[in-house]
Amino acid sequence: MADKNTIELIKALKERTGAGMMDCKKALEESGNDIEKAVDWLREKGIAKQAKRANRTAAEGLALTKTCASCGKTAIVEVNCETDFVSASDKFKGLVDNVLTILLKNEPASLEEARELTANDFGDAGVAVGEKLELRRFAVIHPTEGGCLGTYIHMGGKIAVVVALEKNDPELANGVAMHIAANAPAYVDLESVPAADREREKAIAVAEVADDPKLVNKPENVKAGIVERKVDKQLSLSCLTLQAYLLSPEGKTVGEVLKASGNKVLSFTRFFVGEGIAKAAEEENN
Repeated sequence: MADKNTIELIKALKERTGAGMMDCKKALEESGNDIEKAVDWLREKGIAKQAKRANRTAAEGLALTKTCASCGKTAIVEVNCETDFVSASDKFKGLVDNVLTILLKNEPASLEEARELTANDFGDAGVAVGEKLELRRFAVIHPTEGGCLGTYIHMGGKIAVVVALEKNDPELANGVAMHIAANAPAYVDLESVPAADREREKAIAVAEVADDPKLVNKPENVKAGIVERKVDKQLSLSCLTLQAYLLSPEGKTVGEVLKASGNKVLSFTRFFVGEGIAKAAEEENN
């Protein structure tokens, strides 16, 4: 029978890693009762077990934010796992919270650096939950002087939003963040649309105009004007300031509400869990 100290070590190791009692006992035996070495041993074994999952798709997970109370900067992150069961677990939620804390403190310059900083956390959590886990994307946003950040979390972490306003108005900032979560704009306004996106829409509009028999005999400058109007009309659907504001009973646009408040959206970040990730059919059926 194991002595009291060994039992306590086993319990502590189980709590830290989520591994089974016998696995913890074996890890301690292999590591001379050094709990740190035992954690590494379990992680190595866990990584070996998870190698079979390396090619699986992590499309579930959580998108959450965390704000520094003293400085106002906010971290937003998407962390993925394989199943919604794991995403709802305390272990996974704890991982995401730890990751947010690390990102807020260190402000890594790249995703690669962020993954290096959080590697130990993901290693421990991977052993505990037995699924492929991945830090997919993140951002750390600072409010400008005199401005503020608004945040909104939808469906318990399926969608997370951070929006930066030019002037300090937390209520408006949080309302605009809610609107962004619901309406998924891609741009702040037409002026902020990247040239590549505009060119892509323009190519589509040019093809449509060329194929329209009613426009065949129109002068080229008229056709060019029609193309530009088509492009602006299509892109405006994805512009935040041109959308009807979710919280306006009068149906005002976000831009109109901002103008009435003397405010301006500087930027926003919206993460939707699993957005753009495709699962293989065999994974869907497992």
